[in-house]
Amino acid sequence: MVMIHSGSRGLGYQVCDDYTRSMIHCLQKYNINLPDRQLACAPVDSPEGKAYLGAMKCAANYAWANRQCLMYLTRKVFERIFAKSWEKMGMYLIYDVAHNIAKIEKYDVDGKEKSLCVHRKGATRAFGPGHPALPDRYKQSGQPVIIPGDMGRNSYLLVGTQKAMQETFGSTCHGAGRLKSRSAATRSININTLLKELEAKGIFVKASGRGTIVEEAPQAYKDVNEVVGVVHNAGIARRVCRMRPLGVIKG
Repeated sequence: MVMIHSGSRGLGYQVCDDYTRSMIHCLQKYNINLPDRQLACAPVDSPEGKAYLGAMKCAANYAWANRQCLMYLTRKVFERIFAKSWEKMGMYLIYDVAHNIAKIEKYDVDGKEKSLCVHRKGATRAFGPGHPALPDRYKQSGQPVIIPGDMGRNSYLLVGTQKAMQETFGSTCHGAGRLKSRSAATRSININTLLKELEAKGIFVKASGRGTIVEEAPQAYKDVNEVVGVVHNAGIARRVCRMRPLGVIKG
């Protein structure tokens, strides 16, 4: 199994930062009161809301194209090393899904169907079986849910459930979640010790810089096995496959 966890390479972050700042100036215009300025927003159908959604879609499209390119290059490497076509090796795409993205979706709210803008920040879709947005191959099982862990433990493939549709707007977490910020990890974790620990587990790491490895150290994250256990036991996604890392490439 090859898992590619990459997005718009900073474009989405820039869009969020730009529009969070600009929307502060229209809060009074729409009579919106907020406890935190970072929650700056605008009505979905307002000029400001439409502009944000357009920019967000550009970042999402960039991210999808980016992952398609990475998948293509990965297949080419496997073909060169194993002298077989990617089709013969069964390297078919299981699923490609975004997180940190807003979607216009319909849900039952207080007994009435309503159209909602669901913004999944730190979350991903987990649609249950039979949902009309699912492709035919996943209609019966539910939507594939990809939850990456850290590079020293596990990652998971799950499927969405009907309970998620009822309780979490068809959503679940998209990762283990951090225990330490990147700067805190850099201050507290020794790179040489970390590399030896990973090597002892049979995990090989390649990165553009040593600082990138420390920022993503296992100690900087919650234990994904515990996180997924909560999700599974809560019934908002169902475990299918647990993956253990062999090689990790950090851009």
